[in-house]
Amino acid sequence: MKLSIIVPAYNEENTVKNMLSKIFSFDLINGIEKEVVVVNDCSTDNTDQQILVFIAEHPQHQIIYSKHEVNQGKGAALRTGIKSATGDYIIIQDADLELDPEEINNLLVPVVKVGADVVYGSRFAGGKNPRSILTFWHGFANKFLTSLSNLFNNINITDMEICYKLVRADIMKGLKLKENRFGFEPEITAKLARIRDLKMYEVGISFFARGHKDGKKIGWKDAIRAMYCIVKYRFFD
Repeated sequence: MKLSIIVPAYNEENTVKNMLSKIFSFDLINGIEKEVVVVNDCSTDNTDQQILVFIAEHPQHQIIYSKHEVNQGKGAALRTGIKSATGDYIIIQDADLELDPEEINNLLVPVVKVGADVVYGSRFAGGKNPRSILTFWHGFANKFLTSLSNLFNNINITDMEICYKLVRADIMKGLKLKENRFGFEPEITAKLARIRDLKMYEVGISFFARGHKDGKKIGWKDAIRAMYCIVKYRFFD
């Protein structure tokens, strides 16, 4: 079995090379093969150079690299990556350092043990995983959006906004995703929730938050868009 790890990157010159190193620093469980699909969403810094240097220094790794000529947003970058992926499963790994790639193995456990179709990571699922303390409003917004998504889609997850979503490739490629920015998260959740008899699981993960001064790009406008997407993809898509 092969896992495609999609890494969308926009102005991540300070972290993308380190992130790629981390991804290739460990083996996946059960001998699962690893493929990395990097999509540079028209970065204006040295992200491109950092990625190319890493690829040149590590020719032994499976890396598919593509670039957008115009900045289109994270959702658009993910669609490009999904089209290019050749693995049996697909997972998203942001190019920042908020999530530890080694914990991808945690998400693979339900796949190996029970043949899960979808596995979500969760920063709020408890357990022994360390996580950064969020501001009240950041935490409130996340939990509110997750609860709203659960209500509309009749599911019970604890972290809808997390980037760690591991999905069987044939399912992911068949979703016909449309959102260009961070509306991708509620959109994919709504579309997955509509699939009958889906084997869907959730596992706790660690979280090391960064702020806007460190390059974080999501803002309050994206929260408004997320609410719109929760309603749109439940009733009007």
